[in-house]
Amino acid sequence: MLRMSTRLLSSLSCCAASVAIYLGGVSSAHAQVAKIEVYPVESMTVTDEDFLAGRKEGRAVTLAGELRIPRPGAARLPAIVLIHGSAGVSGYIGDWEQFLNGLGVATFTLDSFAGRGIASTIDDQDRLGRLAMIVDAYRVLDLLAKHPRIDPAKVAVMGFSRGGGVALYASLRRFQRTYATAGNEFAGYLAFYADCGTKYRGDDDVSDKPIRLFHGTADDYVPVAPCRPFVERLRAKGKDILLTEYANAWHVFDGPAFAKPLRLATAQNWSHCRREESADGKVVNLETGQPFTFKDSCVVPGATIAYDAEAHKAAQRAVQEFVVNTLGAK
Repeated sequence: MLRMSTRLLSSLSCCAASVAIYLGGVSSAHAQVAKIEVYPVESMTVTDEDFLAGRKEGRAVTLAGELRIPRPGAARLPAIVLIHGSAGVSGYIGDWEQFLNGLGVATFTLDSFAGRGIASTIDDQDRLGRLAMIVDAYRVLDLLAKHPRIDPAKVAVMGFSRGGGVALYASLRRFQRTYATAGNEFAGYLAFYADCGTKYRGDDDVSDKPIRLFHGTADDYVPVAPCRPFVERLRAKGKDILLTEYANAWHVFDGPAFAKPLRLATAQNWSHCRREESADGKVVNLETGQPFTFKDSCVVPGATIAYDAEAHKAAQRAVQEFVVNTLGAK
């Protein structure tokens, strides 16, 4: 659907226009949505180095996003912004849309790739800096904060893999001060199999809003191990952060399409690389002492993605609890 949305946007004569598709208040378990609106999202493309330096001179870009409003009427609803991973907007994100819409939560699925001419970064992560998508997420928050059907105080962000890192690190106050709009903040941060392997300066100064991480213990693409000490550091500071681990679950454990495990033979896997941001804003490979690149010897090919029905159901229950307790969904 979002690929279609991008094509629709390219034909719009006015970038501020939106496209609304009325579905007559469909209420089936598979399509609990009353209205779909397609929006352009004005953002910018920056390198990770420029992002960490706080520079705002990135190249302007128009992205596309799809807002799904689950109920007709005029009431303001809670919403969750969905941020995709290195493969782009995948089918399991559609599954989460349906699940969340069924809970009465609006969803906004952002495509950070198509507007930049990118199909995937699986085999080449240099196609887009991993932090640039945080700017995209903040711009979606600005858009939703003005929407008459969305409660601006009840907008959370939920990301997967590369997008999980976006959801996690969008909580850093340092990044919010630089790139978010004053007065707009996500109500919560849901990070699925996020990369915690880079220690950023000030990464323990995060939002007081709930932060939830979900990870499989068998993940060989983005291992859970670095997330454990990160979460413990933040919990020691009194932050509302929890890491939920699912035993023997792999990467994309919530993707039913991968009931048969899939080996990504050429995927860039940097899980063995220890990284830390230096005082001058560069991400350094701690083994070499040099700026990290995806050509470093610690980057190896290959990763596994596989569905785990038990972990998926448990994650759904956890997300439902979050939307009820944090977003007030009924």
